[in-house]
Amino acid sequence: MRRGSLKTRLLIGLAIAAFFAIRYCNQREVNQYTGRMQAISITTEQEIAIGLQSAPQMAQQHGGLYPNNQYQAFVDQVGNKLVKSSLAAETPYKYEFHLLADRKTINAFALPGGQIFITYALFSQLENEDQLAGVLGHEIGHILGRHSAERIAETEFWQGMATAGSVSADVGGIVQQYAQGKLLINGRGDELESDELGVMFMIDAGYNPEEMIGVMEILKKAAGPNRVPEFQSTHPDPENRIEKIREAIKEYRGF
Repeated sequence: MRRGSLKTRLLIGLAIAAFFAIRYCNQREVNQYTGRMQAISITTEQEIAIGLQSAPQMAQQHGGLYPNNQYQAFVDQVGNKLVKSSLAAETPYKYEFHLLADRKTINAFALPGGQIFITYALFSQLENEDQLAGVLGHEIGHILGRHSAERIAETEFWQGMATAGSVSADVGGIVQQYAQGKLLINGRGDELESDELGVMFMIDAGYNPEEMIGVMEILKKAAGPNRVPEFQSTHPDPENRIEKIREAIKEYRGF
């Protein structure tokens, strides 16, 4: 009786796994802006809604918005110039740029659908407008690349695999932990793609893409000598990013 029960559980688990695997494969589509094949399980309208809904909470986690209208207007000016001058203008996303009050965390990030944030800690380290364009262009790249939507599809897939594992062999917890640890976080490939797109956006808007290298130097300095090795990090090492940025500049400049 126990053997028959185990066999039934195994068959049910395999059926669940097959269902989520087939669904994941059917979700694959070509990103019309990057040409890359990726699995997407939500619509652009849902991406926009998720970003708008999450934006207030994300701002709150960083101390709210920085209370300087002049600085905020400057961020808006640079961000909107990048959008209007590039492929980003052809997307359905509603790009909004937010300067956060956080003076300690050197960071910038994007939510699905067009919500882009930069902390004052990073903003204050930037040396010129072109470097700000590099930061914002990179974040626009995450949105246009639909990286968050791709991570959501992957998370749904691995959650399905976790369910299948729980039913068939009691390994669902292990799969779930993997999903929680690895997904909903932009990976190295996402970062490099966003760097490349950021270079393209900067050139289209008339900014000097070489200044993105200066941003990498700021991030490298902020990480300090004890920064996490690349193989342990979701982000590429700044030195490798600089190399890829130089290659992108040559490609888009045509020499």
